[in-house]
Amino acid sequence: MADFQRIVVVSTRASTADVDRVRAGLGSTAVVLTAPTAEAKRVVQGLGRAPVPEVVLAPVSYPDADRGHRLDAVVRRHAVADRFRDVVVVADPATVVLLLRALAPDQLAEGGPVTEVGLPRGPRPVPLGPAAAGGVALAVVAGVVGLVVPVWLLPALVVAAGLVLLVVPGRRHLGYALLIATGVAAIVTLLAIAGSDRFPGAW
Repeated sequence: MADFQRIVVVSTRASTADVDRVRAGLGSTAVVLTAPTAEAKRVVQGLGRAPVPEVVLAPVSYPDADRGHRLDAVVRRHAVADRFRDVVVVADPATVVLLLRALAPDQLAEGGPVTEVGLPRGPRPVPLGPAAAGGVALAVVAGVVGLVVPVWLLPALVVAAGLVLLVVPGRRHLGYALLIATGVAAIVTLLAIAGSDRFPGAW
């Protein structure tokens, strides 16, 4: 596995400052799972996201033996629905402990009201269609600016950007897309040259 999906587990004892820090780091597609309690509602309101209530997250006085597994299952269900979004879980401290033991037993808890763990996931798929379309557009733009600067300059910059993105976690798919676009642009440019009067024996 090349990456991890971020799961942020927030205790209902989290302070306003803790909640503000979580909110500042959330992605635009984040989903917030919450226990249906007044304490959890306070935290969710601070996060500024529409909540998804889950009854299984509600506090219980005497947890049964498989409660941890049920907590783990509900979080993973929402995580698997979109492996590239953040998942926030808001629950009471006892529920948080059970969840973390089941969800990520190999990752050390941070000890505070906010704990961040990661679920292994594969890399994002490379957007082949947009990459190909971008390659055609790159060939056209490179041909136009080639009247002013060397025709290879723009593709070289795109290749450099792609290579940089390959080493940035979570952005590798964009790096591959840029490299594919550059390859498509090179092919389109060669075909254009082969079909023009500049190529001996043009079609």
